[in-house]
Amino acid sequence: MTASVRLLKMAGMKKIFITGIALAMLALAGTAVGQKDKDEPTSFVYFLVIKDDNGKPVRNAAVIMHPVNTRGKQERGGMELKTDSEGKANFDGIPYGKLRVQVLAHGFQTFGEDYDVDKNKVDITIKLKRPQGQFSVYEDHSKDPNAAPKQDSPPPDQNKNPD
Repeated sequence: MTASVRLLKMAGMKKIFITGIALAMLALAGTAVGQKDKDEPTSFVYFLVIKDDNGKPVRNAAVIMHPVNTRGKQERGGMELKTDSEGKANFDGIPYGKLRVQVLAHGFQTFGEDYDVDKNKVDITIKLKRPQGQFSVYEDHSKDPNAAPKQDSPPPDQNKNPD
């Protein structure tokens, strides 16, 4: 191989190397632009998910968090955590502002509420309820003390003249 051929190969390798470095720098710059300002305050949020009826922890519950904008609309993105055996989950780095929290767990009603994250540590305790029975107008509720009172039928029209 001649010296000129070796120089051409080295020049080509140098171009590939420089192109690779440039692409890596662009990727890092894009990542930095996508991140929020490092000076923006964030919070460490602790969740405790328990049963409403006895206070025992709910394990493996899905805790879903979404940021909420100033107009009250849920923004894109979000994160899902799972509770541990003690009903606990936590996340560090939640930006200050409104946070919509939903909790889903097998055998419990879905929970949802918005919270104001306004300090560096926030503790949120969520009490999940068991599903309630549904009320049906087709069932007999006459013996149920909590049933709505039965309405009387309207009185007959007294303005009619008998024929």
